[in-house]
Amino acid sequence: MESRSGTPASAGKPAAAASAGFWRWLLALVVGFSLPVLACYGLIVVSAIALQVLSLGTTPAGLPGGSAPGFGPAVGLIRVEGLIVAERDPFDAVTAASAREIVAHIRQAQTDPEVRALLLLVNSPGGSVVATDEIHHALQEFSKPVVVAIGEIGASGGYYIAAGADWIMANPNSLTGSIGVISQFPNATGLLEKIGVDFVVITSGPRKDFGSPYREMTVAERRYWQSVIDEVHEAFVDVVAAGRGLPEGDVRRLADGSVYTGRRALELGLVDALGYEEDALAEAAALGDIEGEPRVIEYQAVPTFLDFLRYASGRAALPSLTEILTWIGHPTLAARWIGP
Repeated sequence: MESRSGTPASAGKPAAAASAGFWRWLLALVVGFSLPVLACYGLIVVSAIALQVLSLGTTPAGLPGGSAPGFGPAVGLIRVEGLIVAERDPFDAVTAASAREIVAHIRQAQTDPEVRALLLLVNSPGGSVVATDEIHHALQEFSKPVVVAIGEIGASGGYYIAAGADWIMANPNSLTGSIGVISQFPNATGLLEKIGVDFVVITSGPRKDFGSPYREMTVAERRYWQSVIDEVHEAFVDVVAAGRGLPEGDVRRLADGSVYTGRRALELGLVDALGYEEDALAEAAALGDIEGEPRVIEYQAVPTFLDFLRYASGRAALPSLTEILTWIGHPTLAARWIGP
């Protein structure tokens, strides 16, 4: 029997069966690879929900921190780790110190009658000038003793925060200092000329497109922005001089962006002692008139579901808005050490 096209009806059956077999195999392959991924994300979701439920019973409503069990005098502990930013991006896997969270922790420690002193563990190359200054300002308003322990690095904005403490302890091999301000502008004019791309920019004033990556910066613009950098740098010098009780001239000589080891920083008067976390804790307890081994209350943000996704997925493939704006020339000020 033949079909109307003249082709035997049985001839199309093997081809159809082969096609159906291929799609079944492909579907099985996709499902096989997807199941482990879905199982991992399912575990993350369940863990996140469980953590949120458990945190409701351990953390006071509306407060981002938690307390160690027990009663009596305690030392509050706050970690300042990573790049200092105004607020953490939940979709960015890079470790960052959120000024909003840290300031909230400082204020919570201020109102906690059991906290007699505060210990900040700083491991940061610095970051946003404004975010750093907000943390420093919160420490200035804190009425109890403050001790800072500098770990791997406490440079630039990390040291700006430390300068607001009553006592600074550094690891002998830590890197600290880097008193200064930096601002970076990309220049893509050479590349654009090679590929034949030109930009027509219409502005309401001569400085409106200042820092544009599409053209060279003028000498006048460089002088203008240097004056801004110098103004912020002066404020940094004043903060260190006031916090450390050093002559302004001495601080200015050190404030060329150089980093110093803990040993050298001690010689220069930038830190008070060399030691480790347990030594800093003992100093905080002594300043807070706590006898014996101190109880520690660590303030930390309760991880959210987005945090779990962030840690599980790693860094997003797409850059954050802040990074994009920085790359295309959005003027930013940073008290940050650009190190190896």
